[in-house]
Amino acid sequence: MKTFTAKTVDDAVKAAMAELGVDEAHLIFEVTEEKKGVFKKSVTIAVYDKEDAKEYAQEYIRKSLLALGVSASTECVEEDDIFKITIDSDRNPVIIGKSGKTLQALNELTKLAVSNKFRHRYRILLDVGGYKEDKYDRIARIAKRCANQVLRNHFTVDLDPMSPDERRVVHNTLSGWEHIKTESSGEGANRAVSIIYVE
Repeated sequence: MKTFTAKTVDDAVKAAMAELGVDEAHLIFEVTEEKKGVFKKSVTIAVYDKEDAKEYAQEYIRKSLLALGVSASTECVEEDDIFKITIDSDRNPVIIGKSGKTLQALNELTKLAVSNKFRHRYRILLDVGGYKEDKYDRIARIAKRCANQVLRNHFTVDLDPMSPDERRVVHNTLSGWEHIKTESSGEGANRAVSIIYVE
């Protein structure tokens, strides 16, 4: 985080843009101090970057779990513009929850918290003890098996509703297949992928 002080917010933003070499659309900041005197006034803004967002996300996760009585550590790496945060504790099954529902809820809450704080939508993916990677492998196998069925009988196969990251696995797994097209349909928790035969 860097701070910039000037007479107005606009002046502080311009100073930040000049020093950091970014345009206003990509500048993430908040006003942290405003002084209004008779002869002098100033405004201080705090400018954030990705590293601040990563640290905030991890801190949010640790505090949220601690409030539930679960002590955990986190590690974050960035891949393909996604913050992949691995959580580890002695109560991993509790964090994952039934069918991964608790982990998914924590993922959504973390994204919302970071978005509200930094006024920017970051892609965040949480995993616990390799649970997500194992699930992705399983989804990829199911997608391939269903795609082979579609190739044989030309009938569309509708998969069960999935989270956005899981649907992405299906789309990516089958993106190079001839005569196969994937489409997402439905709203919210009911959104699912269809595997369709095309000539």
